[in-house]
Amino acid sequence: MTEDDGVWRKLHKDELENLYSSPSIFMVIKSRRMRWAGHVARMDGTRRMHLVLVGKPEMKRLLGRPRRRWEDNIKQDLWGIGVEGNWILLAQDRVWWRALVNSVMNLLVR
Repeated sequence: MTEDDGVWRKLHKDELENLYSSPSIFMVIKSRRMRWAGHVARMDGTRRMHLVLVGKPEMKRLLGRPRRRWEDNIKQDLWGIGVEGNWILLAQDRVWWRALVNSVMNLLVR
């Protein structure tokens, strides 16, 4: 609540965001997911975490829509900022990847 001419009123969501200027939880999740994926993409190809992220399962696929993978989320986050291509190769350059992570953090979530 804020005081305008001696009257207290509730603040709207947009006013609170402008007042505290804290990032949206969605932007924080996206940027941390990309940061972690970049870290794992730079790992040696024989490490288990790298194999889990980029490996292909050898079992039979279940019926229905394919499940969403981490890699799909990373590709969608990069597509949202206008970057396409092999994200694993992009993540090898730490400075460029950090810029991409920061640009995802600055997106407007709707």
